[in-house]
Amino acid sequence: MQSTPLRSSVVGSYPFPGWLEFASQHLDRFGPKDIEEMQEDAVTAAVHDQMGAGLDVITDGEQTRLDFNLSFYGHLEGISLESHPVRRWGPPAHDQRGKHAITGELRAPRGLGCVEEFRRLQRIAPQWQPLKMSVPGPYTMSGRLIPGGAYADRFAVTEALLPLVRAELSALVEAGCPEICVDEPSMSCYGHREDRRRLVDIFNRTVESVRGRCRLATHMCFGNYKGRAVGSRRASVLFPDFLEMHVDEMHIEMANTCFTEVELISQVSKRMDAAVGIIDVKSYFIESPEEVAHRVRLCLKHAPPERLVFAPDCGLSQTARWAAREKLVNMVAGIRLVKRELGIK
Repeated sequence: MQSTPLRSSVVGSYPFPGWLEFASQHLDRFGPKDIEEMQEDAVTAAVHDQMGAGLDVITDGEQTRLDFNLSFYGHLEGISLESHPVRRWGPPAHDQRGKHAITGELRAPRGLGCVEEFRRLQRIAPQWQPLKMSVPGPYTMSGRLIPGGAYADRFAVTEALLPLVRAELSALVEAGCPEICVDEPSMSCYGHREDRRRLVDIFNRTVESVRGRCRLATHMCFGNYKGRAVGSRRASVLFPDFLEMHVDEMHIEMANTCFTEVELISQVSKRMDAAVGIIDVKSYFIESPEEVAHRVRLCLKHAPPERLVFAPDCGLSQTARWAAREKLVNMVAGIRLVKRELGIK
């Protein structure tokens, strides 16, 4: 159970500044030191915005995960460069992203880069500020790898990635990371048609090396590629199986489904802290503090303050920075309205 009732948080990602967006598409025009400086500056900007909003816990905004060469897949051996997407034109959707073919044994001899990201965040953020790192789970990571060779299907690829992610989680804890969110949006997107107990087993084996050594969270959503969902937007089909996940905090989208499944908070809060997606990252409607406060009060009908965490529905990387900043400011302001009503400091 958390020590901060009605805690404010974020999932992980934050919008890139415009200059970083440009640079990430033209990396061949920059040297290694240029890129290092850009990463440092971008994390500084993300920290500035999050702290300016008054969040209880912040991340690095995933500002350094620029492209194939600098993202998780860039740390893997045994895969080829990203393939061309099967569709390039028309409304954006997941089939406009390419995949990586498997060419050999999947390995990550130098890790997945998260420890370096955490140390950078530590350098930039104030020492007193609670920090969180987000790491994709193996099932989600497997989604952009094409099975082949020794890996017959997606689950075989997942099993190969599992020890790599588990080792990264251990390295993060050993580096002093106090809070880790293991992102498995693919589990929540496809859990309606897959063996949910098998998915939970995969998740629990992934986190077993750090369970009880840090605050563990997981983020479940319905997909957010360029503001588009890919899942069915029904979290209830995942329960009660997903309640067996070994986490301290479970995050579920609520805002973009208009809180139609808000009663799920009660189930979650009996087992772990319920992190509620209270801000819609797919909409440019800026929720007012009063609207946020209304949503907080709604959640309090289903769970006590000490079991509730509030965050945007998903990462903010697909939302314009001006809107993300305003949404976070209003989210924190709305939470504080309710805290004052309840006499919570």
